Amino acid sequence: MALPDSLKNRLSLPLVAAPMFLISGPELALACCKQGIVGSFPALNQRTSEGFEQWLIQMNNELEALLDADPDHPPAPYAVNLIVHRTNPRWQADLELCVKHRVPIIITSLGAASQVVDAAHSYGGLVFHDVTNQKHARKAAEAGVDGIIAVAAGAGGHAGTINPIVLVHEIREVFDGAILLAGGLSQGEDILAARAMGADLAYLGTRFINTEESQADDAYRNMIIEAVSGDIIHTPAVSGIPASFMRQSLEAAGFPMDKLHQAGDVNYGEKLKPIDDEAKAWKTVWSAGQGVSQIRDVVSVKTLVERLEREYREAKQRLCS
Repeated sequence: MALPDSLKNRLSLPLVAAPMFLISGPELALACCKQGIVGSFPALNQRTSEGFEQWLIQMNNELEALLDADPDHPPAPYAVNLIVHRTNPRWQADLELCVKHRVPIIITSLGAASQVVDAAHSYGGLVFHDVTNQKHARKAAEAGVDGIIAVAAGAGGHAGTINPIVLVHEIREVFDGAILLAGGLSQGEDILAARAMGADLAYLGTRFINTEESQADDAYRNMIIEAVSGDIIHTPAVSGIPASFMRQSLEAAGFPMDKLHQAGDVNYGEKLKPIDDEAKAWKTVWSAGQGVSQIRDVVSVKTLVERLEREYREAKQRLCS
């Protein structure tokens, strides 16, 4: 396994709570870090770079206070997601703020990873880049990223279509750094399965929508509870590139289901809508991954992580018995 040194012995579980557009903020990220897993949020969940900087100050101050209170049990580091694409006019300003405040992990999406790598490495930070296929994994490896997020079939958000087992193997062929696996993971045994197939960390998003600390409203959480895997539609109709959305949400927004086609991979990043249009679309059409079929409640991050830890331990014990 290829876990970066700065993460070794820092995590209670090999787990990252994925940054989710319009869902993740400091409250969710801090709750995750307190429980020993990497918490995260997209920079664009703050409307301005000035607001984003206030979030970074809040994160650093609160995590420093936790460390001062218990130096023997440091909290897990946090991550920030940057959309590194021409449709995001803020990304360079937000990157400068990440450098200024020494964000431990930057998660990049869509492009220009090499510039972010140089910036993050200047202060000892890490860069993880999300991909949906081996071609983009090779480009990320050439850019010098520390980790690659394998966004496999079944993931929420801008998901891929490749089986997770195949995708992890294909990425490992071209990359010897940390691999994070995303796609339908909801339980502790799923985290163990991700490790068994060669991933260093599991990457869970949808499961954390249904936490008390997320910014999702109750209707969104209830839809997740009621949904099953067959309700997840992977389509470019909402944002211009393929993404996973709940059927019930698409229907409520007036999308013609008889004409809505399931998407294959397209030129990832070339058909994106402007950021403002993207935000408007995702406020009314709700994303989720196929892991909804295993989500039946809304709990605190503390309760969820404790549950995942227990399930992870029990799964390991079953394998050894």
